[in-house]
Amino acid sequence: MRRKSAFLWLFLHVSGFVLAQSSYIPLNEDYYQRIDRYEIKAGKIYPQIFTGIKQYKRSDVVAFIDSVNADGHLSSKSDQFNTAYIRNDSWEWSQTADADSKKPILKHFYKKKADFYSDSNQDFDVHINPILYAGAGMDSRLSDDQLFINTRGVEVRGMVDGKVGFYTYLTENQMIMPEYVNDERRRIGAIPHEGFWKTFKEGPGVDFLQARGYITFEATKNINLQFGHDRFFIGNGHRSMILSDYAPPGLFFKGNVKVWKLNYLFLINRYTAEPRGNAGGSFGNVGYPEKFVALHHFSINIGKKLNVGVFESVVFGADSLNQGQFDFAYANPIIFYRAIEHQTGSRDNVLLGADFKYNAFKGVQLYGQLTLDEFLLDNVRAGNGWWANKFAMQAGLKYVDAFGVSNLDLQGEVNSVRPFTYSHNSKYGSYSHFRQPLAHPMGANFQEAVGIIRYQPIPKLMLTGKVIVIKTGRDGTGENWGGNILKDNTTREQDFNNIIAQGIQQDIMYGSFTGSWMLKHNLFIDAMLITRDSKSADPLYQNNSTITTLSLRWNIAQRHYEF
Repeated sequence: MRRKSAFLWLFLHVSGFVLAQSSYIPLNEDYYQRIDRYEIKAGKIYPQIFTGIKQYKRSDVVAFIDSVNADGHLSSKSDQFNTAYIRNDSWEWSQTADADSKKPILKHFYKKKADFYSDSNQDFDVHINPILYAGAGMDSRLSDDQLFINTRGVEVRGMVDGKVGFYTYLTENQMIMPEYVNDERRRIGAIPHEGFWKTFKEGPGVDFLQARGYITFEATKNINLQFGHDRFFIGNGHRSMILSDYAPPGLFFKGNVKVWKLNYLFLINRYTAEPRGNAGGSFGNVGYPEKFVALHHFSINIGKKLNVGVFESVVFGADSLNQGQFDFAYANPIIFYRAIEHQTGSRDNVLLGADFKYNAFKGVQLYGQLTLDEFLLDNVRAGNGWWANKFAMQAGLKYVDAFGVSNLDLQGEVNSVRPFTYSHNSKYGSYSHFRQPLAHPMGANFQEAVGIIRYQPIPKLMLTGKVIVIKTGRDGTGENWGGNILKDNTTREQDFNNIIAQGIQQDIMYGSFTGSWMLKHNLFIDAMLITRDSKSADPLYQNNSTITTLSLRWNIAQRHYEF
């Protein structure tokens, strides 16, 4: 109760008065790619959206799409289809006549194309949609059990008095996952992307709930506040070295200031800090140990093509008795965390770094990130492989309407993370939540190359191909070579001569091809083929998989396990 009260105190004492506001579009790779490509296509930055901070407000997305369309950049049939799709999906802000259904069901359902049920007046606005994800498939590593996914739930969003917005999402899920995902589940004791889970019918399947929700309002014209349970993504890449949506949702308080060419994000999350060596499950009557992450991100648009950002974050929660504790010093939205850490003599884990995007010319965007955990410049210059020279780097390129082919988009990205980055000497200090990394899913001690091709040849069909090559280092029994960020970094094998992919080397080649057909608004049929080849001297990491799936998706994003 003490931690929840701290978040409520933050939320209530900075609220002030409120203005008309908007809920946010849930994280969805395909959906957000449709939005982001139009800034690159236009070759300039628009003021409505800072693409490095995801999720986006619905009202901002509609204003952005209308601006790009007015500038004449959305000429193809697929672009016009996407424009209508995005505007219909947030019809309360676009007020487009195209959002109306020609034949509502029983006069009350699907009056709007995007909503199973909706109603809107000056006092109350509500949108209710069912969620369904039903699919089956085969995995070459599973001889007796076929893959399946069975997700049912509901999503509700709306506004009260045009001032306070709300969003809630709840699903019940049963799955038999690919065997390489089960390998990861057994390794970390958690289902990737999810929190608490249990076995399904004493078989290889898993059963879990997923819940997200928040309330949001505009404290002033330029300041938005949110409080709830969700996840976010920082960056313009396929991966994030700062904060990704890989780990499960967590309790949060968020403030965002967007004014002129500036955007400032202040975010505090409560996460789960599990004991060393625990492999999931409950902790009896004591509950889950807690930790917190506070993050500042400031970015500025320089001219019409360049955006540069800086960030700092701190993982904290350990008091003198090594118990999870909220430190109100980190609730200050305009102070340097490193200064607080030094003043209090804490052993918290501070990270800092920078990111950028540059729309070099029409159709091409360059982007990147740098995260510094800790380092000494003398040791960096010496090239001696000191263990505490911990940092992560990303560089990428996006090319839309590639080679003059309409709606053909290419993306290339490289990521590199040194050993022991994101780790700490306390369970309250690792950059993780529910035993899962908060940044890249591989944790640390790896190099990665990502290639993505997306093609929308006709409006309702999206074809996506991905190739991901990873070189990483694993630990033998009782070893710590810096890849597993949950391990205490004081147990490292050596202080110097540390290199990326040290330990038991594992080489992963992941490839996927997906065809997705939109039957109706937010109703998709997905066919997917995945091949994954893992090579290592250790038989534990030596395996090959060929996976085929067919699924029906309704108001929910695709599930990806790309590691």
